[in-house]
Amino acid sequence: ERERERGVPPNLSAMASSSSLLRHRHPKSQPSITAPPETTKANPVDASSPPIEEGRIGWGIAIIALFVARRFSASSNLIHDCDEVFNYWEPLHYLLYKFGFQTWEYSSEFALRSYLYLMIHALIISPFSWWYGSGPGKVHAFYALRLVLGTLSTISESALVVGISLRFGRRLAAYTLMLLCFTSGCFNASTSLLPSTFSMYAITLAAAALLFDRPCFSVAVSAIGVLVGWPFSVLAAIPLVTYALVTGGFIKVFFAGLMTSVCAMILSLLADYFFYGRWTSSVMNLVIYNVVGGGDSALYGVEGPLFYIRNGFNNFNFALLLALLLPAESLIIRRKGFSLLFVIVSPLYLWLGFMSLLPHKEERFLFPVYPLICVAASAVIESYPELVPKAFRKTDSSFFVMVARMLRPLTLAAILVLSYSRTTALLNGYSAPLQVYRQLPTVDGIHLGKGPTLCVGSEWHRFPSSFFLPSQGYQVYWVDDGFRGLLPFSFNKTAGGTAAAPTYFNKWNRASYEQFLSDEETCNFLVELDLKREDTVLRGSNTTAWKVVAEWPFIDNEKSPPLYRAFFIPMVWQKSNAFGRYRLLKRRDLGGAVL
Repeated sequence: ERERERGVPPNLSAMASSSSLLRHRHPKSQPSITAPPETTKANPVDASSPPIEEGRIGWGIAIIALFVARRFSASSNLIHDCDEVFNYWEPLHYLLYKFGFQTWEYSSEFALRSYLYLMIHALIISPFSWWYGSGPGKVHAFYALRLVLGTLSTISESALVVGISLRFGRRLAAYTLMLLCFTSGCFNASTSLLPSTFSMYAITLAAAALLFDRPCFSVAVSAIGVLVGWPFSVLAAIPLVTYALVTGGFIKVFFAGLMTSVCAMILSLLADYFFYGRWTSSVMNLVIYNVVGGGDSALYGVEGPLFYIRNGFNNFNFALLLALLLPAESLIIRRKGFSLLFVIVSPLYLWLGFMSLLPHKEERFLFPVYPLICVAASAVIESYPELVPKAFRKTDSSFFVMVARMLRPLTLAAILVLSYSRTTALLNGYSAPLQVYRQLPTVDGIHLGKGPTLCVGSEWHRFPSSFFLPSQGYQVYWVDDGFRGLLPFSFNKTAGGTAAAPTYFNKWNRASYEQFLSDEETCNFLVELDLKREDTVLRGSNTTAWKVVAEWPFIDNEKSPPLYRAFFIPMVWQKSNAFGRYRLLKRRDLGGAVL
C-alpha cells in the first residue's frame, strides 16, 4: 500500500448526519430491479416523467445528502498526490499571484498540460482570490475552490441517483446514494483538483444523461471530459458513447459530439497558444508522448497487476468486490432492464482491466469510474433475494428470502462502517502537512532584507502548495536529502513565465544540479519529518540553530501494521501504530521578524 495522503482532521460526525436521509420503507412485493419504462421519441423519459414507484429518490434529498458529504470533503480532504499540487495547484497559483512552481510538463518545449483546464478553474477561483487577497487569507481561496469542486460532484452524482431511481427504482437509488456519500474513494476523489476528477464528473453525468434518455447530452459531456479533462478517459467513455450512437439516432448524436469536440479543441488550442507562446496542442502532445513519443511512465514507479484491487479495497472495501461480481451475477439472474444498467457500469470493467495492464499505477488513475463502483455494488446488494434458488423462493415471506433481505442492510452497514474507519484513519494519520504549513507566521521582510526562505528536504512531495504561504515574500527552496529525480522549479518570469523552455527541465526524470539550494545558511524556516531513525541526522536536531514552531503527529508507515494504519479501530489504532513528528522549525537568529 502506498500511503501519500495528507489533510486536515475534521469532526467526522458531520458525515453521519446525512445517513438519516436515506432510510425508506419498502413494500414487500417490490421487485428487485424494476423494468425501465418504454421510451419512444413521442414519450421520452425525463425528469418530469411519472415516477416508477411512489416515493422515489428526488433531486432534493440527493442534493442535500451529497452536498453535506462533499462539503465535508472540501474542508477536510487530503492531498493524495504531489502531482495535484505541482501540476495543478502551483500553476494555478502562478496565474493568480504571479509566483508558483513549474514542472517539466509545463515547459513550452514539452507542453503536456492543458491551460484550458487551468483557466476554467482560475475563472472560478478569481473572485475568491480577489476577496481574500494575497496574504494569509489566500488559503481560504484554496478551500473555496474545493467547495466548488464538491458542488460539481454533487450535481453530477445527484443526476445519477435520480436517473437510477427513475429507471430502476427507489431502493437501488437509495443504496447508490449511501455509497456515494460514505465510501472513502468518493470522498477522496470528489474534491481533488485533478483532470481525472474532472473526467469523473463527466463520466458520471454522461451515464446519468443516458438514464434520462439524453444521448446527445451524454456524448457532448463525454467529449468535454476527454478533451478538457483527461484524454485517456476516452476509453471509459466508449461504452456510453456507443450506446448513445446506437439508440439515440446516429447522425444527431454524432453531430452533437463532433461540434462539442471541435469547440473544445479550438478553445484548448487558443489557451495553449496564449500561455505556451506557440501553436501547440497539449491534448495531442500528451497522447503522443505516452503512446508513440517515447514517454516512460515507469520512471515514476511500477506496481503489480493487483495494485488497483488492493488500493480499491482500501477505498471501497466490500463494495469493490461486490461491484466486480455484477457481470457474473448477471449470468445467474435474468432481469428486465439489465442491459441499460450494464451499459452504465461497463466503463468500470473496461477501465479497470486496461489500467491494471499498465506498469505505472496511481490511485488517481481510477477516479473516472469511482461512482460507477457504487452503482454496481448497489445493484448486487439489491438483488440478494433474486439469488435465492426458486425452490426456496416460492413466496416473498419464505425464510431464505427474508434472510437475503436482512443481508442487504447488514452489507451496507459493514461497507459504511469500514468506509468511516478508513476515512478516519487517513485524516488522523496523515493530516500533519496541511496543519503544519498553516502555522507559518507572517514575516516582515524588512527585518531580513528579503523575503523569508522556507526550506524543504525529503518532504518536498508533501508540500501542500503556495496557497498555504501566508506572505507574498516567502521563497520556497529544496535542500538536498538524497532525492535524485527532477524536482519542480519556480516559474521564471524573466525568461518568459509560462512560455519559457528552461534548460534544466528534461523528460527523463533526471535531477538538475540547479534544483537544490546551495547555501542552507539562508534558510529561515525548515519543514522536516522526524521518524526517529538512528541512521538519519536531521537538520532540526541542531537545537542551537533551530527551534520548533509547530509539530504534528504523522503515522510511521514502516513501523505500523498495514491493517491498523489503513483502518481506524477505536482504542486500538493509537496504540498499535507508530508515529513520527512533522515539524516546522525556525532559525533561532531570525530575531524579531515574526509579527
